[in-house]
Amino acid sequence: MSLKSYQRKFIEFAISNEILSFGSFILKSGRESPYFFNVGKFNKGSALSAIGKFYADVLHDENQLDFDVVFGPAYKGIPLASSTVIALSEHYKKDVPYSFNRKEIKDHGEGGNIVGAPLKGNILIIDDVITAGTAIRESLAIIKENGATTVGIIVAVDRQERGTGEVSAIQQIKQDYDIPVMSIINLDLIIQYLNEKGGYDEHLSNMKKYRDIYGIKK
Repeated sequence: MSLKSYQRKFIEFAISNEILSFGSFILKSGRESPYFFNVGKFNKGSALSAIGKFYADVLHDENQLDFDVVFGPAYKGIPLASSTVIALSEHYKKDVPYSFNRKEIKDHGEGGNIVGAPLKGNILIIDDVITAGTAIRESLAIIKENGATTVGIIVAVDRQERGTGEVSAIQQIKQDYDIPVMSIINLDLIIQYLNEKGGYDEHLSNMKKYRDIYGIKK
């Protein structure tokens, strides 16, 4: 798989803004990872504008995906979904409604736990990463409860890493729900970029070792 232009730009943007860092990081799983992707650093207007464009680029590239509403799971998915629909409108002339959920159901005003467009028709979920898959499964349940259909999920990074079993959380979601899960980049593409760029020999070696130990079977 060769790097597409928007994927290369995304990796470069993530590195230059210290969103993608290399070193030694202890993950929630207890594993020591040679890299870390911190979506929380998309914390200013220019960064949000950029990430929305990258998500929109993937959706334009995967133009066979037919969706009516973009859904951003609380909390990190909310700014990602809103920035994506802005980018779809500005760059691809596609005006798409979006919605998100509250963590707690509101008992006054309009009530309920969904804010924005009603969840009707085909829904696309946008989030940062899928680690254990818990938040995504909650979103899938919310969408189903509202009588809508999830037709796809898009995340920023696929770590291509096994969970407690032999498959990743993303692979498990694909298997359990039979829906496509897309990503802007994945571990293989990061390694490919570092290899082409040069100057990352130590980090590249550590990432390949990590992939050999924890990587998914393809």
